[in-house]
Formats: sequence, C-alpha cells, structure tokens
Amino acid sequence: MTPPITAPTTADEPVRLQDVAAEAGVSLATADRVLNGRAGVRERTAQKVHAAAQRLAYRPDPAAARLARARPWRLAFLLPEGSNSFVALLRAELEALAPWLAEHRAKASVVLADEFAPVAAAQAIAGLKGQADAAVLMCQDHPLVRHAIEELAASGTTVVTLVSDVPTPSRTQFVGIDNVAAGRTAGTLLGRFVPPPRHGRARVGVVLGSRWLRDHAERLFGFQQVLAAEHPHIELVDPIEGRDRSELTEPLVRHLLERTPDLAGLYSIGAGNRGIAAALRGSGAAGRVVWICHELTAHARLALLDGTATAVINQSAAREVRAACRVALQQLARERVLPGEDRIRIEIFLKDNLP
Repeated sequence: MTPPITAPTTADEPVRLQDVAAEAGVSLATADRVLNGRAGVRERTAQKVHAAAQRLAYRPDPAAARLARARPWRLAFLLPEGSNSFVALLRAELEALAPWLAEHRAKASVVLADEFAPVAAAQAIAGLKGQADAAVLMCQDHPLVRHAIEELAASGTTVVTLVSDVPTPSRTQFVGIDNVAAGRTAGTLLGRFVPPPRHGRARVGVVLGSRWLRDHAERLFGFQQVLAAEHPHIELVDPIEGRDRSELTEPLVRHLLERTPDLAGLYSIGAGNRGIAAALRGSGAAGRVVWICHELTAHARLALLDGTATAVINQSAAREVRAACRVALQQLARERVLPGEDRIRIEIFLKDNLP
C-alpha cells in the first residue's frame, strides 16, 4: 500500500526534510544523505527518497544546509603579488567580508603568485588541491595555467575566475567587467576628449601590463576597435608593457613622451598608475595629455583631483569580492545561479563625480 502523502496542508508551509523522510519511509539521516549527495545509501533506498522528494515538490533550504555542515567551506583567493593598489583593495574587501562568510559556514584565505610568471602561477594553483573547496583565481591566460585549472577542477575544487578570465571548460564562472566594453569605453572617451588637430592625426599612447593578461588584451582590442571605426583623427602609437609596476611604467612613459613630444592622449590599461602620473607630472605633460586609466584607487583619485588624469574607468572591488564568494558558495551548495545576478558594471569617474 502506498503510504499517505504528508505534504503540508497550506501553501505557506514549506515541505520539510522530515516530510520527505516520512514519505519515503526512511530515517531523517538517510534522507539527508541522499538529498545532499553523500555516499553510503543503497540505490533502491536512494530512489525512494528522490521519488518522495519529487512527489512532495521538496525544495531544500540552502542556508540551513550550509549551517549544518560539520566543516566550513574553504575559499582560496589566488591574487597577484606585488604593490598593485587594486589587488590591495580586493584583499581589504575580502577581510571585511570575513564575518559574512563565517555566518555562511565558510572562510577565505589569500595565496599570492606572480601573475606574469605562468610556471609560478600554475604551481600555486596546483598547490590548492585538497586545500580549498573553491578557488577564486586572478591570473593570466596561459596554457600552463589552463592545464592547472583543469586539474584543480578535476580534483573536485570549484573554480571561479576574477577580474581577468581564463575561459577553460571547467571553470564555473567569470566575475568581472566586460573588458572589451571597457576598452571601447576608453576609446570613446579619448576620441571625444582629444580634438582633431589642424594637420595630420593626433597621436595616442597605450600602456598595458602584458598581452598575456586576458583582461588587458581584451581592453586593447576594444580600444583599437573604436578608434579605427569612429575616430580616424587618432593615430595609435605602439603599445608599451609595464608589467603593472610603477617603477617600470614611469621610465617607459618618460621615454614615450620624449620620443613623441606631440602626444595628445594616453590610455593605461592596467596598473602602474603611480609611475605614469609621476612621468606626466615630471615632464610637464600633466593636464595637456588626455589620460584615461583604470581603477579608482587612492592614487587615481589624486590624479583626477589635480588634473593629471582625465577619467577613470572603474570596477567595484567590493562587488567583485562579494560576487565571487556568492558564486562559489552557490556552486558548492548546488544552488541555481541566476544569470546576470552578480553582473559587475563599468563605472566612469571624472573629478566632478567622485564618490
């Protein structure tokens, strides 16, 4: 005889795990093991539990499932080492998020690696096997890195990419802005701020960290796309690579200004803005050269205020850290991730609208 259905009599009362256990004729512990995908239950019994859950339209409470875990989930953030101010913002936001993570039975740690050294980055990723339930990675798109990500995911670790994507089949989701759109935005800003010269074309320089960084390559692509299609009065000077380090970008930009005295604009795609600002100020080009840069750090804010920078294209470090943690926890809890729920928007700041 089929046992009676024990579903709630009112629409407002949710179906409990106890109801599923009673419907299937098993213990609460057995129902919990089956519906949370843990081993140790006979196939026939598991089928009974799943059938009961389906009949009752059971929907688990993700928050309750998280809190019931015996061990907190371990989230590892692999971030670039060095003095990158935006990375420092990410780390600060992650520290501030610790109480929220604790409420969700999770904790986060930070691992640092040289993002311009693929061997070191791949080794750091490999070192996360067995040490993290989810890994949030900000690193370059390189075959060695891709291989390490695939192996890490195969070991059972959830992988989320941050700021700069590495689109391997096994990574769960990318959290960051649309970097092609960001580059197009920079192209539009420069095209409008740099007026057509009376003779010839206005010359514009580009500073990026490395073409191996996918976010930098995508921004450069979008930037070039807009200039070629919509601003024929601008001539792009060969891009220079400063590895996101101010001590390298300063002499590179000084040399650029010396060999291109008529430089009308500059787009810095990555970090190293302290060095670029110092080069512009030291050469007397601050305020004359239209400078578009990324990330509203303390140094970029100062550059906007004193007129050295024209505009800053920003992505919120706080939103990115929160989104990466939410995506990782949702994946670990096998929750449905809604498309666009954690979309990171492109922000444009001038000195007049600083927050």
